[in-house]
Amino acid sequence: MKTIKTKFGRRAFIKNTSLAGGGLVLGFSFLNSCKPEQAKEMAVREMPKEWFEINGYLKIGDNGLVTIMSPNPEIGQNVKTSMPMIVADELEINWEQVIVEQAPLNTNLYSWQVAGGSRSISSSWQALRMAGATARHMLKEAAAKAWQVPVDEITAVAGIISHEASGNSAGYGEMASAASLMEVPEEVELKERSEFSIIGTSRKNVDGKKIVTGQPLFGLDVQREGMLIATLAHPPAFGMKLKSFDADSAKQMPGIRDVFSIKLYEDDFKRSAFHHTAFNEVVVVLGETTWQVMQAKKNIKIEWEKASDVTVGMTMFGNDMNVNHPAGLENTATHRSKMEELKARNGRIVRKDGNPDDAFKNAAKIIERSYSCPFLAHNTMEPMNFFANVTENHAELLGPTQTPEWMEPAIAELLGLPLENIDIMMTRQGGGFGRRLYGHFMVEAAAISQKAKAPVKLVYSREDDMSQGTYRPSYSATYRAALDAENNLTAFHIKAGGIPESPLFANRFPAGALDNYLAEDWTIESNITTGAFRAPRSNFIAGAEQSFLDEVAEAAGKDPIEFRLDLLKRAQENPVGETNDYDASRYAGVLELVREKSNWGSDKSGMHRGVSAYFCHNSYVAQVLDIEMNNDQPIVQKVTSAIDCGIVVNPDAATNLAEGGVVDGIGHAMYSAITFKDGAPEQNNYDKYRLIRHSEAPKSIETHFVDNGIDPTGLGEPPFPPIMGALANALYKATGRRHYHQPFILDKPPLVG
Repeated sequence: MKTIKTKFGRRAFIKNTSLAGGGLVLGFSFLNSCKPEQAKEMAVREMPKEWFEINGYLKIGDNGLVTIMSPNPEIGQNVKTSMPMIVADELEINWEQVIVEQAPLNTNLYSWQVAGGSRSISSSWQALRMAGATARHMLKEAAAKAWQVPVDEITAVAGIISHEASGNSAGYGEMASAASLMEVPEEVELKERSEFSIIGTSRKNVDGKKIVTGQPLFGLDVQREGMLIATLAHPPAFGMKLKSFDADSAKQMPGIRDVFSIKLYEDDFKRSAFHHTAFNEVVVVLGETTWQVMQAKKNIKIEWEKASDVTVGMTMFGNDMNVNHPAGLENTATHRSKMEELKARNGRIVRKDGNPDDAFKNAAKIIERSYSCPFLAHNTMEPMNFFANVTENHAELLGPTQTPEWMEPAIAELLGLPLENIDIMMTRQGGGFGRRLYGHFMVEAAAISQKAKAPVKLVYSREDDMSQGTYRPSYSATYRAALDAENNLTAFHIKAGGIPESPLFANRFPAGALDNYLAEDWTIESNITTGAFRAPRSNFIAGAEQSFLDEVAEAAGKDPIEFRLDLLKRAQENPVGETNDYDASRYAGVLELVREKSNWGSDKSGMHRGVSAYFCHNSYVAQVLDIEMNNDQPIVQKVTSAIDCGIVVNPDAATNLAEGGVVDGIGHAMYSAITFKDGAPEQNNYDKYRLIRHSEAPKSIETHFVDNGIDPTGLGEPPFPPIMGALANALYKATGRRHYHQPFILDKPPLVG
């Protein structure tokens, strides 16, 4: 077994009183025991008379039931099931004896209570294991003390503590009271991987039954006595701000309590990157029902005016910066012309290996291609919402947020309350993948509640959300490759930029795989609010890079998988540079696995295949996509994925996450776009914003995981970016046309050759 320091003293490790009720504090239970129906009903009928707090992650009932807290936000990635599985395995308890509750925000007990960066499992892997192992050790110590035997002679298996020599045994519930009083050990032993009994097995979603039966789980489900509903009116275009409003007519409408304006942040407030908001001052409509406030909003006479240049002070993980939002009403046509202008200039050199200039001068053949993508909206299934109840001395906030930990300081400063008087609780979220990283809607709800002196649930309409960001940025990348007379790749050059950020990862593949390499970037400032979108930056650059590599492989007369493997072999055996941020052997491993599992090279008649592979969020994904043409329309028949993300905690859930990434990536690459005219988005609902439809999803998705035994890495985001390249490469094989600009449905390139 592996010994690990607990890193916690008793005071930090014991659960505090406010946390003891877990999800039950919210007025509706989050628990679901995820067990066979008969056993589940029995467990609910025989709930413990008393719970004993062992540590911040779990409590044990006097009858042996165990409640395990899931600390991180649940946005559909299934961490509410997977995180407790890790604790339960180290605790040595049967999963049928486990109840799961969503933990509220508590930075004294948990770290990284964030759903972002595909880090929920990886960042908490050791802490979750330690929590289970520590509780198991304390239970064994309690038994050893009770039976007057050495603790190292005690075993704990499946919720039963035993001492073979004396014949003593007891369930966890019998020792829970004494264990809760034991001192936390300085170090504990963790299981070997071969000893896992729950980790690596498939367990059903603990909220599954509640989801399909419509039980309250989501922010929109929150109901409180005396609660009012609020909605917002914001400027119709980026680059505009509130000038004045007349709400007399709206205030006379049925159910309307008030109409007023709020300003979230003062001009000198230093925001974090996740505090930003498109429109700092908005008009609030407050009433009794959602329908009433949305109808009343239409009757407010609002005058907007053009905003001036704004510079906002921000801090990003400790790094201070100033972000400029230039004045003006922006247009997509202008964006494109600016991008073309900057593409033609020299960019900022981020990395340079060897002498790429000479390599290009001496090349027998040069391939140059440019790629682009539009702004994208997140379009969470559950509309944006948040509940707040702010009193003179306390603030209770409840709703769907990916970043409760990072928003808490902003809430405290806005309300003028100390952090300890702010309670943030998380509901299950109907989608996020970046949109709910930015908690302005939580701040808005708190500000409205404080001004109204009443509990308030803020609700956005779909148009509210789609017309004020936070969008995936628009990107562009130009690639050049130099080939010698023998068709060997001798130099590689990428120049990438975007509005308002560059998608460049200068130290990723193929950096390190050839002697001559150049990476440059550029950016264009904008007042359009952008932010993280599933697999930030990678969600564009992966598809562009992998499309280009296929074209280079074709020019070199090589199989596209062999071409990539040859480069990775160089990066593995004789890498160039010391800052390459990928493991070439793991990268090659997923390509070899997907080649095997997809039967690459044995193409069927009428089937057209594309391949892609990419590294991001510390994981590696390779994908083969098969297309069949039907009346000149591409039909995605199958996608085969190979994924190296370390130990897979819950295989079924991991497979679902990978499949979702595939469908999401195909849909956005093919269909989605946000464009602007005079600062206003031209798409503000699904009648104009195209998403993938059921009939357009792959007919089959096959997912294979590399079994290498390393600690878990990311999974929520890595399957998303590479599928766009596999799609583009398969479309070329099927149609003879290469696609360079997303969405592909609007890209009409000529036939190649």
